[in-house]
Amino acid sequence: MALKRTTRTDRPTHEHLLNSQMPWALLGCTGLPPLSRSTVSYMDEPSQRDDASRLTVQMENTYQLGPTKHFPVVIVNQILKDVLTNYLQEEQYEPELCRQMAKTISEVIKTQVKDLMIPRYKLIVVVHIGQLKSQSILIGSRCLWDPKSDTFSSYVFRNSSLSALASVYAVYFE
Repeated sequence: MALKRTTRTDRPTHEHLLNSQMPWALLGCTGLPPLSRSTVSYMDEPSQRDDASRLTVQMENTYQLGPTKHFPVVIVNQILKDVLTNYLQEEQYEPELCRQMAKTISEVIKTQVKDLMIPRYKLIVVVHIGQLKSQSILIGSRCLWDPKSDTFSSYVFRNSSLSALASVYAVYFE
């Protein structure tokens, strides 16, 4: 296989862009590509891997319209309580720490709920962490789902300096 390489360097300079009268030039919104070199490769022949990736496996329909095992809300509530308590019991509110902690906690919750191996449910995990300082917050959510099979679980945790809300939405995938 032969590779053809093309290199492009005929772009305007930064000085030209900065000296222009366009205010968006200062913001980087010129619509022009950045001042760098780019290399594009084209292959003469398609690889065999491309053919293998196009093969699809035909599966029989199950015609199962409802879950055989419903989502265990009580068990998930306990997971939420345990994870939030373990991670946030001794923590003080710091914006950057809580930002990272919210991501970490949501991944831990998602992993523990997936370990329950409840078939055919898609999970959405949302964690909010805020400072307790004589203010209030109202968090709402709206979902379009089937009330017979889809559900959610949430838990609120508070300590002396922060408040956290963790929610798990379980949507049945037909």
